[in-house]
Amino acid sequence: MSVLVVGISHNSAPVHLLERVALDRDGVHKLVHDAAACEHVSEATVIATCNRLEIYADVDRFHGSVEDVSRLLVERADQSTEAMLPHLYVHYDDGAVSHLFQVAAGLDSMAVGEGQILGQTREALRLGQELGTVGPALNVLFQQALRVGKRSRAETDIDLAAPSLVTAALDRSSAAVGDLAGKRVLVVGAGAMAGLATATVARLGAGEITVANRSAERAARLAGEYGGRPTPLSALAVELERADVVIACAGATGLLVTVEMVEAARPDQRPMSIIDLALPHDVDPAVGRLPGITLINLAELAAELHESEAGREVLEVRRIVTQEVAAFLSARRQASVTPTVVALRSMATSVVESEMERLVGRLPDLDDAARAEVLQTVRRVADKLLHQPTVRVKELANETGAVSYAAALAELFALDPDAVDAVTRPEGLG
Repeated sequence: MSVLVVGISHNSAPVHLLERVALDRDGVHKLVHDAAACEHVSEATVIATCNRLEIYADVDRFHGSVEDVSRLLVERADQSTEAMLPHLYVHYDDGAVSHLFQVAAGLDSMAVGEGQILGQTREALRLGQELGTVGPALNVLFQQALRVGKRSRAETDIDLAAPSLVTAALDRSSAAVGDLAGKRVLVVGAGAMAGLATATVARLGAGEITVANRSAERAARLAGEYGGRPTPLSALAVELERADVVIACAGATGLLVTVEMVEAARPDQRPMSIIDLALPHDVDPAVGRLPGITLINLAELAAELHESEAGREVLEVRRIVTQEVAAFLSARRQASVTPTVVALRSMATSVVESEMERLVGRLPDLDDAARAEVLQTVRRVADKLLHQPTVRVKELANETGAVSYAAALAELFALDPDAVDAVTRPEGLG
């Protein structure tokens, strides 16, 4: 069995598609059940956030399972397969492990390093356990992912990365429009990065905060937390006339802030700072060439962040994740050959016992001391014959082709497949 991930997130899709696949609690429960009911799936759970929907499944084959699981997301978006598939991503086996560890560590978040994703990963595990759709494979994987997420935050200051990005942008902005205190700030979007931006400008004393978003409910929720005012995206042109600082982080399809809109909003060419933190861009790059406009984009900030202390923390977390992925995959590969090794040793024990019974039958006068010595000798011979093959197959488990080595061992010694499978059952059920 191997782990399959099929998902859609802020990294792969525009906001309007993410909103189409957004699910409430009942919707998430149904998606988990539907995924677990797919033909080639034995375990399943879902990570669902405001900008991420990912199905994790333990599957017996890639082809067949990826089509079925992908179809579940296409159906929920109520879009054509052709329209949705370019925005879905798939990770399989080793790649799925690496992806989940990066997600739990905060490396795949819109606001890099944010801690909320760790709780959402934990919730995905808890939900799968509650619904009975998570078994040994996903349980071990998610438990380890949670440990990786905790280690990343305990050993680094990764949680400072996203705030550093916003702070760096506002530092640059102050050179154009002055101190933020008393200024009118327009935040475009209501996701994780928008929330971080809103919290930061509120802390720095912004005089007025307006949150523009396609979803009125999410705009109202975010604005309400910081004493701001919500507004629909349709009013963006009007709001640009009022704003001193604009922070765009919606990541919508197409540009939200155009040259024409900004020109109309600034006929007097008074200074205005526009910060574009979205991928894809929310703001037309040509806006930066307008008189009085300072445009700060994500690429410039990312380069600055890379050289900063926060950037070094991101690199350190990547090192931790890489290390943890390698260790997990190594342990998993070694565990995959354990049933074969145990079955081989069980077979050898059975042969020794059988031969001792035959020997005792042919030599009934053999005293207890002699019988014990013979038994010990035969066991030592069996152990020595099996020692090298079992050590080597475990060593080879970390190399390409490890599964074939275990299969060859089973074939050469004519091991019963059912006996090999049985070795994992008590452990898996525990």
